[in-house]
Amino acid sequence: MHAVAFIVYRGFELLDVSGPTSVFSGANRALQQRGKPAFYRVVLASAPGGAIESSSGVALETRPIAELRPGDAQTLLVAGAEREPLLQAVADSALWAGLPQLAGQAERFGSVCTGGFALAALGLLDGRRVATHWDACTPFAKTFPKVAVDPDALYLVDGKLWTSAGVTTGIDMALAMITQDLDASIAGEVARRLVLYARRPGYQSQFSPLLEAQVKGDSPFADLIGWMQANLDAPLDVPSLAARAGLLQRTFHRKFVAATGETPARFVEIARLDAARMLLSRGLSLKAVAAQVGLFPTARLADAFERRFGIAPRLFRDMHAEP
Repeated sequence: MHAVAFIVYRGFELLDVSGPTSVFSGANRALQQRGKPAFYRVVLASAPGGAIESSSGVALETRPIAELRPGDAQTLLVAGAEREPLLQAVADSALWAGLPQLAGQAERFGSVCTGGFALAALGLLDGRRVATHWDACTPFAKTFPKVAVDPDALYLVDGKLWTSAGVTTGIDMALAMITQDLDASIAGEVARRLVLYARRPGYQSQFSPLLEAQVKGDSPFADLIGWMQANLDAPLDVPSLAARAGLLQRTFHRKFVAATGETPARFVEIARLDAARMLLSRGLSLKAVAAQVGLFPTARLADAFERRFGIAPRLFRDMHAEP
């Protein structure tokens, strides 16, 4: 079995561990339903071993990290935390004494959320590209100038180094590992069982236009934005949207910008292009994608896609579409 070891410490973020472990156990379940043996074995480790309390108060039973052997950490991942528990953990030499050797012997190693700080403090990320929680990107880059921090990616793979952004992106990264280890159908089955809205590729931004709009308090356009996301192929011009919102066009434009920080036209284009990127990663034709996201004909999709992402949509699909 392939052993996935999570390194935790007092105050770690529980979802950084529970999310990915649920993915790996889901893969085992899917394999067993196909009459195949389980593939993953999860190992939890900490400096002292025993029960380690997370930031939520839930404790996990762990093994002492000093007892880990290469066969216990074929994949080695460090959980993240908020600033204070993370700083305390980084200062704990007993916790990280054996980590460089374990990382060197692992088939892959990395972090979930801010766990990358610990790896960077050990010099294991110098010259590498990494992802971390959006709120930690600036301090990470300032503290570790030899590390290239991508402030946008959900997760990154740099050789055998895997790093993910905030919290739930550990689930996305774990699904990508399953795709690499087993196949995409198993990962898709796990995603469905976990009732995920979508399997998000690593290059997708940490910031979605829908989420950003919802964060801005009690947006008067939350329902409208949800409808827009589900009807990207519909006419989404200002007259149509204003009529749906029951507002005069000028009033709608002013209130929409105040609520979302974007003009209606810009918001619609961002939503359409983000959806196009997801559909292209599934291998759909440009014609089908253009029709589904309301950027038809394909020349219109190609112009908008290349203007925003700096790459032709056909080339993007060829590079990222799952086999």
